[in-house]
Amino acid sequence: MSIQPISAEEAVRLIPDGATLATSGILGAQHPEALTAELGRRYLSSGSPNGLTLVNCAAQGDGANRGLNHLAHEGLLKRVIAGHWGLMPKVAKLAIDNCIEAYNLPQGVLCQLLRDIAAGRPGCITHVGLNTFIDPIHQGGRLNASTTEDLVERIKIDDKTWLRYKPFPINVGLIRATETDLNGNLSVCEEAVSGEILPIAQCVRNHAGIVIAQVKRVRDTPIPPHHVAVPGHLVDHIVIADAADHTTTLGHANDSSLYNFSKSAPPPPLPSDDITRQVIAHRACDELRSGQVANLGIGLPEEIAVQAARRSLLDSITLTIESGPIGGIPLGGLDFGASRNPEAIIDAPAQFDFYDGGGLDFSALGAAEIDAFGNVNVSNFGGRLAGVGGFVNISQNAKRLVFCGTFTTGGLRTKIEGGKLRIEQEGSIHKFVQRAGQVSFSAEQALMKEQDVIYVTERAVFRLIDSGLQLVEIAPGIDVQKQILDLMDFTPKIEETLEFKLPEIQ
Repeated sequence: MSIQPISAEEAVRLIPDGATLATSGILGAQHPEALTAELGRRYLSSGSPNGLTLVNCAAQGDGANRGLNHLAHEGLLKRVIAGHWGLMPKVAKLAIDNCIEAYNLPQGVLCQLLRDIAAGRPGCITHVGLNTFIDPIHQGGRLNASTTEDLVERIKIDDKTWLRYKPFPINVGLIRATETDLNGNLSVCEEAVSGEILPIAQCVRNHAGIVIAQVKRVRDTPIPPHHVAVPGHLVDHIVIADAADHTTTLGHANDSSLYNFSKSAPPPPLPSDDITRQVIAHRACDELRSGQVANLGIGLPEEIAVQAARRSLLDSITLTIESGPIGGIPLGGLDFGASRNPEAIIDAPAQFDFYDGGGLDFSALGAAEIDAFGNVNVSNFGGRLAGVGGFVNISQNAKRLVFCGTFTTGGLRTKIEGGKLRIEQEGSIHKFVQRAGQVSFSAEQALMKEQDVIYVTERAVFRLIDSGLQLVEIAPGIDVQKQILDLMDFTPKIEETLEFKLPEIQ
């Protein structure tokens, strides 16, 4: 059956009022920018469609105007179920202002839930999220007073507690691929990620909905069967996008090194100009071991790849990203989710299957708040709704876990002088608090699973123990009382502390 391309304007007119809409992508990679931009324009010009429920597994936006920020209109959206909120701040403001119903559920759970919805299963049953703010004994992932329906419940199976994430019908899928053939088959041959486009298409099709695919081009020969990411019988409409709306990532318009493997090693990434970041990444990299499978989170942990490259570790470890790339060098900033020179790119649900089962030997993740119990908040702090993304899946299941963050924030400046760390200006905000404003990582859960957890800052390293945090290392030149203990809202356990080595700054 031949599918004739239609315009983005024609495509979004097919979206009915009140529909549940799922979109693909992470940041700009594999996000159907032409379709979400046109959907926003259509609502502003006509008031339709309205009352939509938006489902997105990963961050889809640039932190300003692109991606799902196009849909940030009260009336267009009724409910948003998202894995990450930080890069769609305009949508997040609707949630903060109580203008929409809003949920934050783990990225890995959402993309696996899509498969469960497609298969008609009773939801996604998993341990991921237990004892965090997503657990219904706390907030159930609800983000404001307008949000009352329970999407998560606790259940018992064989005397063990699990979370059941409830299924719901999805009526419209906006997905993105590289090309289509005349039968509507889709290939992702020039995409930085494979994402969750197949389960989106399957669950929409099985609910008699509409699947609209954005592509670069139509090819006149059939796509080889093993190269088909989504078969044509699942696709209803094709839209050919302009190049500006179909970039490899938000940072690279068309970069083949993000979806091809070359035997010639890519150039190592450049270190940050920020001394504080270099110190933290240098110490965190000490925890990496040859042969490990690792994940580096967004933000400061990205800098660990630089340190690993400096130590010639990249050939002996496998770096992975929750969006699917395996091997190569994970990128940061607006390229997060992509890897340069990847050895493989699998779909996100499969990557999270591996993560949730304990496949990660090591993960380094960010930390906005750390409390006296060892809990970590990355999702909602300082009036900012960031969301958890893949953080919960990864932090609950990696064998060795390193939280990376500055000791204080809000103006912190440091330098290395004479082999010692100097605090030139202290941050105005304490990050080690008595109780985290929101629990994104549960220390209680980690202790039950006997995870190895440390917390690395530029001046101190802590370890998670049964009673909370233990101070185990300090940077040379740091006064423990004045520059550590006096700036914490609680007192960690202290027995013997070692000095950790500072990097040689280039």
